[in-house]
Amino acid sequence: MSWLITGGAGYIGSHITRAMRAAGEQVVVLDDLSTGSVDRVGDAHLVVGSILDGDLLRRTMRSAGVRGIVHVAAKKQVAESVAKPLHYYRQNVEGLRVLLEAAVAHDVESLVFSSSAAVYGSPDVALVEEDHPCLPVNPYGATKLVGEQMIADVAAATGLRYANLRYFNVAGTGDPTLTDQGISNLVPLVFDRLSNRRSPHIYGGDYDTPDGTCIRDFIHVADVASAHVAAARALRSGEVTGLTANIGRGQGVSVREMVETIRRVTGTDQAAWAEPVVLPRRPGDPAQVVASSTRLQSVLGWRASEDTEQMVRSAWAGWVAMGRTAPAAAAVG
Repeated sequence: MSWLITGGAGYIGSHITRAMRAAGEQVVVLDDLSTGSVDRVGDAHLVVGSILDGDLLRRTMRSAGVRGIVHVAAKKQVAESVAKPLHYYRQNVEGLRVLLEAAVAHDVESLVFSSSAAVYGSPDVALVEEDHPCLPVNPYGATKLVGEQMIADVAAATGLRYANLRYFNVAGTGDPTLTDQGISNLVPLVFDRLSNRRSPHIYGGDYDTPDGTCIRDFIHVADVASAHVAAARALRSGEVTGLTANIGRGQGVSVREMVETIRRVTGTDQAAWAEPVVLPRRPGDPAQVVASSTRLQSVLGWRASEDTEQMVRSAWAGWVAMGRTAPAAAAVG
């Protein structure tokens, strides 16, 4: 049995590709390389192309004998989705529709879907359980919720086994060669500011939280990858037929706390120029989203193993390995 990993050359996708291969699974990667890199897929076969290309999908599934899919490919920036909603609906919703159409035509049995905590919107609970009402507050979250419903509908009609895995805030790296090369998530954004001797930015300091900044559940990318392996195996065996579950640690960390951890790890915690600057809120950012992770533990026996310090240290090692400018020691103090 082969698994098709869409977006498998990207940051999260490459970690999943490597984890699946390490677990002995046969995989083929499909990626348009808009954010991915050829050198991240290792010995996995890479097909360069878009999930919007139905003919390519069908040829790939037929030639590789694909019976399972791990669907990671998607656009995922909240602010961009607010500015370009139709682009997000085309890439995330229409892309999934085309993928499911090809999957049904080739009798694909299992699908692991990369969903998001953004489906919840702005939950008013300390820990978000999977049955909490889904009220997304931005187009990105809306596209993920539509995707989950589309998968459930196809499963009801065809018997497709599926796992919708709702990521919380992914950080860190399992290997310096797989480091997040983009500068859009919080950790690399702060790294980039500090590496250029500029103050980190915090968007919003007046939320109803203890320190006024957003609270998030940060999860190590290696833990995310291991959850996908566990889900894929449970689907293949038939142990799981339909699952929607959070991937998180169940621990909230404020953006300010995360920035201070980054400053400590990078050695800029005593530098006056590295003090964070609070800017206005970004559109579509909820105040607090923290996972309840008990469902994935009870169904798959999976539990996150890495803490925020380990996430930041691994990410910083990858940042330095990429040759990004590190903060000058002379500037500290």
